[in-house]
Amino acid sequence: MCHFFNGCKRKNREKMKRKKLYIIRHGQTDLNKKGIVQGSGVDSSLNDLGRAQASAFYEKYKDFPFEKVYTSALKRTKETVLHFEEAGFVPQELPGLNEISWGVVEGKSPTPENKARYQALLQAWADGDLSQKYEGGESLQEVVDRQKVAIDHILAQEEECVLVAMHGRAMRILLGWWVNDTLIGMDQFSHSNLSLYEIDWESDKGPKIVRFDDRSHLEHL
Repeated sequence: MCHFFNGCKRKNREKMKRKKLYIIRHGQTDLNKKGIVQGSGVDSSLNDLGRAQASAFYEKYKDFPFEKVYTSALKRTKETVLHFEEAGFVPQELPGLNEISWGVVEGKSPTPENKARYQALLQAWADGDLSQKYEGGESLQEVVDRQKVAIDHILAQEEECVLVAMHGRAMRILLGWWVNDTLIGMDQFSHSNLSLYEIDWESDKGPKIVRFDDRSHLEHL
């Protein structure tokens, strides 16, 4: 149960209109290190640094009053919260939190051609052409549609303080449509492996970022 602790307040359950969401990106994988695209189609595990990042996050936040832990359906998010699971949490997988599908470039090395295609796609999105996507991949709207299902589920539950493990581009998309009400400019939401966004949500006001891309728990790594 949430109590007064770092902004997580205890409330009458019947009148609960607020939530705290601690949204993290998964720890590093070898493919992250090599710059190889993973997306939702490459289900890689954390590497040694990624596991150390997960341990560092757990040590910093193990006493936070989390009531529920959510992950995507991919191994790298589930491994990121493994210490919480070992401490007694039963994480819930929500496929709506999965990384965007990058289609034909998933698993590919960062060649000059692939980098140029990626930059062209980002520029199209920044210019407002949100329908652009890789062959076999997802559009931004398709990601938003499944994320809305996941977020609606989280907000409908009684827990007031939750940990959510997801992915870099998926985080940018989520913060874009949910917090800013637009996907244009979503790249302002910087991130790195195991960085944290803290979100206050009120049913009558919506979400607000209160901590932006926090990496302080990783300072000793």
